[in-house]
Amino acid sequence: MIVQRRVVTSVLAAGTLLLTAGCSSGAEGSGQEPSGAASDRTSAAASAAGPAAEETPPAKGSVKVLRTVAEGLKTPWGLAPVPGGGLLVSSRDEGTITLVDEETGKKTELGEVPGVSPAGEGGLLGIALSPDFASDRMIYAYFTSASDNRIVRMLYDPAKPAGEQLGAPDTVFKGIPKGMIHNGGRIAFGPDRMLYAGTGESGDRGLSQDRKSLGGKILRLTPEGEPAPGNPFPDSPVYSYGHRNVQGLAWDAKQRLFASEFGQDTWDELNAIKPGADYGWPDAEGRSSDPKYQNPVAQWHTDDASPSGIAYAQGSVWMAGLKGQRLWRVPLKGTETSAAPQDFLAGTYGRLRTVVSAGGDKLWLVTSNTDGRGDPKPGDDRILELEVS
Repeated sequence: MIVQRRVVTSVLAAGTLLLTAGCSSGAEGSGQEPSGAASDRTSAAASAAGPAAEETPPAKGSVKVLRTVAEGLKTPWGLAPVPGGGLLVSSRDEGTITLVDEETGKKTELGEVPGVSPAGEGGLLGIALSPDFASDRMIYAYFTSASDNRIVRMLYDPAKPAGEQLGAPDTVFKGIPKGMIHNGGRIAFGPDRMLYAGTGESGDRGLSQDRKSLGGKILRLTPEGEPAPGNPFPDSPVYSYGHRNVQGLAWDAKQRLFASEFGQDTWDELNAIKPGADYGWPDAEGRSSDPKYQNPVAQWHTDDASPSGIAYAQGSVWMAGLKGQRLWRVPLKGTETSAAPQDFLAGTYGRLRTVVSAGGDKLWLVTSNTDGRGDPKPGDDRILELEVS
C-alpha cells in the first residue's frame, strides 16, 4: 500500500555504472519559480526530448583534482551545497547531517535525524534543499526507517548550538519498500520545482514492473507529497518504472532528466528518462531488442562501474563508481552519447559515492570507503573539488 503525505523529491540525473555480480546476493556495487500543470508538462516533455541541434562536447575530456575539501567523514552518502557557502553531508550509518566549510574543511554536526534504522545498504541516504531554502530553511532527507524508506523535511536553524540545529522531522512521503539491499535513496528538486526520488526494488524483482508499487521507480511529487501535475499515470507518483536500483539523478542544460542504475551481473546503465517509460528490469539488463523497453544511453560491465551519484557539467554526465572506483564522463549530444565514455581517477581514491555540480567546470566528489565494502585509508572518507572539461 502506498502511504503519502507531503513530499519533496529531486532527481539528479543519473549516469549508469555497472553493478557488481555480488549485488544480487546483497552487494550494492558489490561491493535520489512556482509552476502549474502546464509548466510541469513542458518540463516533462523536455526531459523526454531526443537529440537536438546543440553543441557537442569534445570527444576527450580531463579531470584535475584541485584540493581535498574535507577528511574524516563516516559513511558519507548525500551532499547538498548551501546557498551562500557550506556543504551539507549525510552519514548513512550515523544518521547525522554535517555542515562542512568548503574553504577550511571545518565540520559542524547539525544533528541526528530521528528514526533512521541503518542496516545493509539502508540508513540516512540522499539529502536536498528546498527550492525556497533561503526563506524556509528546509532540508529534505531520504532514509530507511524500521518499516520502510521515507522522505522527511527538517528546519535548519544555524542560530542553535551545534548538534541541535535540526528541527523535528516532518514526514512528507512514506511507504517506499526497504531491504538490506536496493534502497535507492537519491532525491533532488527538478527544474520544475518538483521533488524527484530514485528508489530500489529492495531485492524483490517483481516490484519494478508493478506500477502500484513504489519500489524500482523514479517518483515525481509536489513539495507536499502529492503526485505532481503532468505525471504519466493518473493519481500516481510514479514517473518511470522497470528500474532495479536508482541512485543517481541529474538534468542537463535543456532540462532533460538522466538517471544511473545498478545492474546485477552484467550491465550497469545510464538512462535518459521519459515520463511513463519502462526501463526493463527484471526482464532486461542493459540494451534489449524488445521495443517496449527503453534502452540505456550507455552501459558498463559491473566491475567497471556500480554507479551511485551523477552530475551534469560541461556537456557531459559525470558518474561516480563504487566497485569501479572511478569517475566516468559521458559526453552527450541530446540524449545520445557523442563519443565513447571516459574514466578518470581509477583506483586513486577508492569507492566513489556522490558527485555534485559546483558550478561551471567544477564538481564536488565524495568517496565511500567507510561503508563496509571499501578499504579505508588514512583520511577517509573525503570530499574533493575537481575541475573538469
